[in-house]
Amino acid sequence: MSNPVAPTNSIFKEDILKGKVAFVTGGGSGICKGMAEALVRHGAKVTIVSRTFSKLEAAAKEMRASTGGEIFAVAADVRDPKQVQAAVDKHIAHYGRLDILINGAAGNFLSLSQHLSFNAFRSVIEIDLIGTFNTAKCCFPHLKASKGSIINVSATLHYNGQVFQSHASAAKAGVDALTLVWANEWGPLGIRCNSIAPGPIANTVGMAKLSPDGGDAVRIPIGRMGQI
Repeated sequence: MSNPVAPTNSIFKEDILKGKVAFVTGGGSGICKGMAEALVRHGAKVTIVSRTFSKLEAAAKEMRASTGGEIFAVAADVRDPKQVQAAVDKHIAHYGRLDILINGAAGNFLSLSQHLSFNAFRSVIEIDLIGTFNTAKCCFPHLKASKGSIINVSATLHYNGQVFQSHASAAKAGVDALTLVWANEWGPLGIRCNSIAPGPIANTVGMAKLSPDGGDAVRIPIGRMGQI
């Protein structure tokens, strides 16, 4: 399928990712949906993954309409290695290769540590941190074959001890640690591994909870939040 790329302000060539195939967890909404769409706009084919297929397919349909690109939707819970492996297998059966992995599946809510249940803390660790490990491990053979790239979506929460965010901070600190280890372990095999740590992003579910009035913008030198 051809990609009639919509105008962007990108510094990259419109077809810089032509021939590349990406697997994006959390790709049905928020930041990772925006990342998936950006990949498609630059020529890549993409699989988006999250737990709810109806929401995924709606997002895929929207992106197909806006980009003319190819987006494949697969439902999986990243906490379950068997579901992740099945999703990766479906991706390979559909596209035949894997060049780019974006680990972005995440769970979050606001709670002071003393009010946070043991189960709630564990749940976020399982989605954000263990889910990142599960997905990378299942994708590893295909990324090794293509000498591909991993992008882990981290956060800035743990840099300054963001209140109400002990669970997500611990998980994302772990994601940063995995990124460094994988860069050292897998770099010699040709796999690049990096993380990105988005700050406050407007019009996302997370910022609607953390800063419903947009007050966090005053802490940003440029005076505004990021945009998807």
